[in-house]
Amino acid sequence: MKNIAVIGAGTMGNGIAHVFAMHDYQVTLIDIAQDRLDSAVQTITQNLDRMVSKEKIDDAKKQSTLSKINTSTDMGAAVANAELVVEAATENVDLKLKIFKDLDAATSSDCILATNTSSISITKIASVTSKPDKVIGMHFMNPVPVMKLIEVIRGYQTTDAVTETIMEMSKGLGKVPVEVNDYPGFAANRILMPMLNEAFYTLFEGVAGVEEIDNVMKLGMAHPMGPLQLADFVGLDVCLAVLRVLHDGFGNPKYAPCPLLINMVTAGKLGRKSGEGFYRYTKGSKDLVVADNFKKA
Repeated sequence: MKNIAVIGAGTMGNGIAHVFAMHDYQVTLIDIAQDRLDSAVQTITQNLDRMVSKEKIDDAKKQSTLSKINTSTDMGAAVANAELVVEAATENVDLKLKIFKDLDAATSSDCILATNTSSISITKIASVTSKPDKVIGMHFMNPVPVMKLIEVIRGYQTTDAVTETIMEMSKGLGKVPVEVNDYPGFAANRILMPMLNEAFYTLFEGVAGVEEIDNVMKLGMAHPMGPLQLADFVGLDVCLAVLRVLHDGFGNPKYAPCPLLINMVTAGKLGRKSGEGFYRYTKGSKDLVVADNFKKA
């Protein structure tokens, strides 16, 4: 298996393309807009330059990696000869269902269809295809070139052979795959999101401030990043979407999103991607500055 297609040129998609190309796969990165594809290739180039400067790779490896990445705005043509398609579009169920319907018609019967979804049911996505046995979750972590984990999620009809193929491929990418079954939030987000939601409630109810909450978890629980900073990094809109999947899927009020989170997403305060969440983000600066709404009087 050498021909890979990646759908979506955002943060996750360009990272997935980067990793596959570094491991000598021919990759076609697909998006609806050429400017997004150009921006993705620029990001991959910058990330490779950083690896060269840190002497993790040499310039020849950088050039070899870039030479293996093609881009396309024509999904049908781009996936025709793919042996694996990894969908990394926005975390929207209707969009993903449409993409998988289109992929089913455009790919060969042997092509494995993977989704990078962090919470949406693999079984539901597979149900719109004629080959649900070849649909699987391949949930990379952000930033993809750095993080080792891939959560490999079996849909209800995913075969052992497809699961084993993706597990072995993930190991070949230098990752550590963990196999889980298809239930709301899978394993990673079923554990992570309630913790983040509890941090939102702790702030919302005035128990502690932003820095205090993050310091408790960093200094007391040895987390490398506090929960509010992590939520900003993930994207508050993504946190809200996953919590809603958990709440709808289990019908348990413990998964109900914090009203503060809902208000922040409604106001467009999405974290790092929008420049402000629980912290403010200045381009070129790594300093964490608490957002004005959460500063103490």
